[in-house]
Amino acid sequence: MGFLAFGRTILNLLVAQTYQMNTDTVDRLNMTFAALADPTRRAILTQLAEGEATVTELAQQFPISVQAVSKHLGVLERAGLITRGRSAQLRPSRLHAEPLKDAVDWLGSYRRFWEAGFNRLDELVQVEENARRDG
Repeated sequence: MGFLAFGRTILNLLVAQTYQMNTDTVDRLNMTFAALADPTRRAILTQLAEGEATVTELAQQFPISVQAVSKHLGVLERAGLITRGRSAQLRPSRLHAEPLKDAVDWLGSYRRFWEAGFNRLDELVQVEENARRDG
């Protein structure tokens, strides 16, 4: 386990250096993407985008136990994607979207790559259409 953690630290430092990002940003991105990797957690975030909800309210939306939803909320909270308040006996969860913005910003750095690919595809389609029309 220690070796994996050590290896991950080296990888994080390499990524941070390559993309001129500090390791805190890389760690936050790792946690954000790890949390978003699970479809149940993404669905929970979708629910919370509509407004705050308790664990019990969220659990009603899924075919899993309240305890399982609570564990998913813990992952989302550690990733900074939600906050949990306290209201009497309830602990409503709220979406905290700042880490999502960081992820979108990071993904946006690849926009040039995607757009260049789409532009090449458009050119190819035009060539094919012109050849069919002229042919």
